Amino acid sequence: MAERSSLAATASSGTTSAAFLTVKDAADYLGLSPHTLYVWRHRRQGPPSFRMGPRGRVMYRLEVLDAWVREQEQADSRSNLALSPLSVAPQQRSRPSA
Repeated sequence: MAERSSLAATASSGTTSAAFLTVKDAADYLGLSPHTLYVWRHRRQGPPSFRMGPRGRVMYRLEVLDAWVREQEQADSRSNLALSPLSVAPQQRSRPSA
């Protein structure tokens, strides 16, 4: 977690080197393995990434990673009470008319 806060602190101080993360750095930041990010990229899942430079190095934008994490939190019913099935009133069955 210290790595994540130091990357965020560097990014907020205006340093451009931390604005873009390599696969390894992005994986460390998210607490995942680089292999997971490669698999997600291949399946077109996970956080958005892009290729940068003449060798096409896969990169992640730090602000996009943070936004993606927030989206994941909002999509989870444990974090978003509006999606929780426990917050919905039970439906009443209608009786067929005879």
